[in-house]
Amino acid sequence: MKKPIFMSGEEAAELIKDESTVATIGMTLVSSSETILKAIERRYLESGSPSSLTLVHSCGQSDRDRGIQHFAHEGMLKTIIGGHWGLQPKMMDLIANNKILAYCLPQGQFAQLYRSMAGGEPGKITKVGLGTFVDPRIEGGKMNRITKEAPDITEIIEIHNEEYMLYKPIPLDYCIIRGTYIDEMGNLSTDEEAMQLEVLPAVLACKKFGGKVIAQAKYKVKAGTLHCKKVTVPGIFIDAAVICPNPEEDHRQTHSFSFDPAYCGDIKVPVSETDILPLTIRKVIGRRGLMELSVNDVLNVGTGIPNDVVGPILAEEGVGEEVSLTVESGIYGGVPLGGVDFGIAKNQYALLRHDDQFDYYNGAGVDVTYMGAGEVDKNGNVNATKLGANPTGAGGFIDITTNAKHVVFCSSFTGKGLKCSFENNKLNIIEEGTLIKFVKNIQQISYNGKVAREKNQKMHYVTERAVFELCEEGLTLIEVAPGIDLQKHILKQMEFEPIISPNLKEMNPALFSDAGPFGLGTIIKNKN
Repeated sequence: MKKPIFMSGEEAAELIKDESTVATIGMTLVSSSETILKAIERRYLESGSPSSLTLVHSCGQSDRDRGIQHFAHEGMLKTIIGGHWGLQPKMMDLIANNKILAYCLPQGQFAQLYRSMAGGEPGKITKVGLGTFVDPRIEGGKMNRITKEAPDITEIIEIHNEEYMLYKPIPLDYCIIRGTYIDEMGNLSTDEEAMQLEVLPAVLACKKFGGKVIAQAKYKVKAGTLHCKKVTVPGIFIDAAVICPNPEEDHRQTHSFSFDPAYCGDIKVPVSETDILPLTIRKVIGRRGLMELSVNDVLNVGTGIPNDVVGPILAEEGVGEEVSLTVESGIYGGVPLGGVDFGIAKNQYALLRHDDQFDYYNGAGVDVTYMGAGEVDKNGNVNATKLGANPTGAGGFIDITTNAKHVVFCSSFTGKGLKCSFENNKLNIIEEGTLIKFVKNIQQISYNGKVAREKNQKMHYVTERAVFELCEEGLTLIEVAPGIDLQKHILKQMEFEPIISPNLKEMNPALFSDAGPFGLGTIIKNKN
């Protein structure tokens, strides 16, 4: 039986050749193979090799400092094909300044593309991405000027007189993965990892193209001691293995802590008072968004405001058993973390593989998804993927919004400097934000309002002062916060005039009170 070669991070880095295509598996800092990635970076800085690499990654993989930021050097990197760069400032700078070729693909399609590649298929075929910036008739997922003339990695095909996206295979030379235990035969488990991710499909995709798999593990154990059902990757597929010499620093479960058993499902912990959020603009937006739920709904939360506030609000309101919360990383239930720790949760009752989770999102679709937004136009088109010079990328945004039955975008009404207070169950604007978010023309189409209307998708845009609904005629204002002047605080802060509902209502005053739960349970139960 073939066994991997156990080696140091420096020796593993020597395996990577110039002009190679390297896939890394992880999300945020979760499952980041820091020992190996640091060694690759050190080798490049000392010798100039490996250079002209193509980096492939489905998820955003950094905490603004570590992860694939180690590849963010002009000369080291020639091309990046990724899902999200919001927590990778150095990588966004390279892309924005046209230092590297940059393609963005939807995260879920990317995770499942590995499966298609592994099976020798012609690519990933789906309707996800049609009408958005990854559609080759619009931008083809090309994120900067120099990539515009580069070859397309997506195309439109027709099957039974219907259009589909084809995401093309990406031949891999190396795949870098991480696990918890590895035995002497190379069998790898992921027991303490906070996500399951798409480790095995990526490994098999790499093997399909004759590539090498390099694994980082926390512990080396005797052959035969791992339960067969806990083996994520059989040893025959792993070429080199690195045991992390400093797990506290280079094998962290997530950015904020090295290990907590509640986040890999080993234990359940009580919800403490510290999990109750103070009353802020973000909490008000989350509260109003959650009023769109009904009992037994399955919901998804995206990065930003949704992931930061939805889980804690559901817990505070005591409705966690009335609905089912999911996150794109495979989470069901629990209280998710946000920010640089996005994608993990404590007290979850199920944790699926990343690519399997998107079978649900891309197929049946969730009842309600909560997503952030950066720009919105009068037709309901949303930009959440390229804001100013920052090419943040799609993450799971396109995948999930395409097939969700109801999409609720959550954002402050203006940005950069907005300050508010809450008195007597009313909203008071202390200082207006200088960034207009409701614009005539959005910079990039992340969500296509026309496509959404054609398939009768339900859509709301929730802010701290106004709620809009996407109707057949366009974006329609349906609610205004108590204490807000329609002309001064809403219409004058937009670049277009929305349709104003003849049944314009006041937002629920309880949303603006900090006197404990606002009554979400009663609201959603009364819908049934």
